[in-house]
Amino acid sequence: MFQPETYAVALSFMVITMLCWGSWANTIKLCPGYRFQLFYWDYVLGLIAGALLFGLTLGSFGATGRSLIADIRHAGASNILFAVAGGVIFNVANLLLVAAIEIAGLAVAFPIGIGLALVIGATSSYILSPTGNPVLLFSGIALVVGAIIFDAVAYRIRETGHRSLSARGIIISLIAGLLMGSFYPLVAQAMSGAEAPGPYATTLFFVLGVTLCALPFNYLLMRRPLDGAAPTSMSDYWNANGAWHLFGIAGGAIWCTGAVLNFVASRTHIVGPAVSYSIGQGATMVSAAWGVFVWREFAGAPTRSKQFLIWMFVFFLCGLSAIALAPILWN
Repeated sequence: MFQPETYAVALSFMVITMLCWGSWANTIKLCPGYRFQLFYWDYVLGLIAGALLFGLTLGSFGATGRSLIADIRHAGASNILFAVAGGVIFNVANLLLVAAIEIAGLAVAFPIGIGLALVIGATSSYILSPTGNPVLLFSGIALVVGAIIFDAVAYRIRETGHRSLSARGIIISLIAGLLMGSFYPLVAQAMSGAEAPGPYATTLFFVLGVTLCALPFNYLLMRRPLDGAAPTSMSDYWNANGAWHLFGIAGGAIWCTGAVLNFVASRTHIVGPAVSYSIGQGATMVSAAWGVFVWREFAGAPTRSKQFLIWMFVFFLCGLSAIALAPILWN
């Protein structure tokens, strides 16, 4: 399999992760009127396609470790269970976060969910594998959390009709954040030990967990949406615009690309899972940039809102720079 041998290549992988994780949701905007629960079936198909594609290409060629098939055969039962469990937890967190956004709004749900996930995921990953300068790493994390808060304030100011804070939306956001911060340490644990599979096989097991969880959980949300919308059915899925299915598959493949490269970078000796996950969560800045510069979400917004956006980008860039330097200035 292919494994980066230099920090420069590993860093480029983490930056691509950030771009992918911050960009996949654009495919939802290309499907107006397509319920997220229906979109999610195509998203899962894209995850499967992406995991297989990378596993059979980068995961099967190269001078490092075993090929994908040999890696799958080598994997220990506990390692497989950790990866599958990570996929299950990620799937529940992802669906709950979307539901929370529908209930409480992006300005409330996203900073609570992703901010909490960043702190939990990075801290627990560092405890499991203490790689990188801790002062730079956690200072960078604090700056990124600050950037997420600035992003939230900018969205709140932009809204003309402030929606009332929903206790249910906040609770769901907190649960989503706790779960979203818990999946990555499980993936890191899956790639640890004598019987550990490599990152490409781990991605396949992870996607298996997402799929197994999505079958009952997403169907339940179709029948009983948490945002109070009307139930939907599989007949609505089959009658949807064909292009929407392609966009959904593309969204899953884009997210999976980021996940594969992130898992691969985390196995580079100098990087570690805490740094890899933290840089990946810079996706919030990328998604905000799409909203500002492409979708023009802040056109006509008050000046104060735009000022907070400027500070958001400044804090993000400073925070990500500190995290990126943490492996280099270690010891």
